[in-house]
Amino acid sequence: MSQFANLLTILSLFCGFLSVLLSLAGQFTFSAFAIIFSVCLDGLDGQVARKFQALSDFGRELDSLVDVVSFGIAPVLLGYIFIYNEFYSWAIAGLFIYLLCAVVRLARYNICEKTPEQNYFIGLPTTVSGGILASFILIYRRQAIPPKFISAFFILLLLSLAYLMVSRARYLNLDGLKQAFGRILKPVILGVFITLSLALYRDKLGVALFSIFLIYLIFSPFVVKRLNNV
Repeated sequence: MSQFANLLTILSLFCGFLSVLLSLAGQFTFSAFAIIFSVCLDGLDGQVARKFQALSDFGRELDSLVDVVSFGIAPVLLGYIFIYNEFYSWAIAGLFIYLLCAVVRLARYNICEKTPEQNYFIGLPTTVSGGILASFILIYRRQAIPPKFISAFFILLLLSLAYLMVSRARYLNLDGLKQAFGRILKPVILGVFITLSLALYRDKLGVALFSIFLIYLIFSPFVVKRLNNV
């Protein structure tokens, strides 16, 4: 089963790679969705590895390297080509800071000692930051944000996510989510699926995805604090 988990990780890498190609081809909506699919696969591969006790050092390193591509390089390139499309030194600096913080976040995660009862990540997961950027692009594609504000707002969002990735803020991992929701976890997942389905039907999927990621970003540290009573 470790090979199946690694295959899912490789599929996540393919989605990140595909996102880069789609950005270069000007297919920005599909590029954003490729990142979202990579987010789903990234969560799935870890669950497969844990369920079948197939965790390995190789799988962890592979997962981190894939995350650099799918949630570091891919969203940065998507944002740069779609929003700026010209050389601006301040934009390049902001995008590089985001990429650097994503790499630092992943490197720190790999060397951090973990205990079986730990129910949180230290620092915002790169999957969430990549998903936020991708869903933000989907919103902007629908002209939900005034164009004159987009350049500055996107850089502000980038820098905020960069800071959170390397911060000491604690965010729920899957074990923490199971602990927080308990018996209602499955109904919550079903509710999220129904919400996303309705949003897709109403052509508001970007808004729904961005809202879900934002709820996790804002409330997760408070839930971790409550669960651990510190």
